[in-house]
Amino acid sequence: LMKTSEIKNGYWYTAHGVSKCIYHIVFCPKYRRKVLTPRIQKKFKQLVKSRQSDWLFKIIEMEVMEDHVHLLLQCDPEIGVNNLVAKIKGYTAHCLKQEFPHLTTQLPNLWTRSRFIVSVGSNSLETVKKYIEEQKYV
Repeated sequence: LMKTSEIKNGYWYTAHGVSKCIYHIVFCPKYRRKVLTPRIQKKFKQLVKSRQSDWLFKIIEMEVMEDHVHLLLQCDPEIGVNNLVAKIKGYTAHCLKQEFPHLTTQLPNLWTRSRFIVSVGSNSLETVKKYIEEQKYV
């Protein structure tokens, strides 16, 4: 008997299917403000990591710069990547504004409504992963 969902050999298994949906996602604070300080970056990463099993996604790579976020993640296609990004943005905005109240005075909304999402084929996965890893040092 299989759990609700699990990842084996890089594939996402659920009761009703097998998938390998990997996405490179980028989003920014409102007005591309450089508000994501190292302390906020660290907390953002903890918050996103803490929701993986609840929201059925797996982080492959994640990097946070002062003015934007890169996520490389795998998710169940039934959840939907747009829905997942909305949940991540909503949850992190709520929690970060509670812990760092100055964000509320700087920005009424932490994140823009926009986002960049591209699916990543298995062949280019290492290329995208390397690109995200190197973002911090550009």
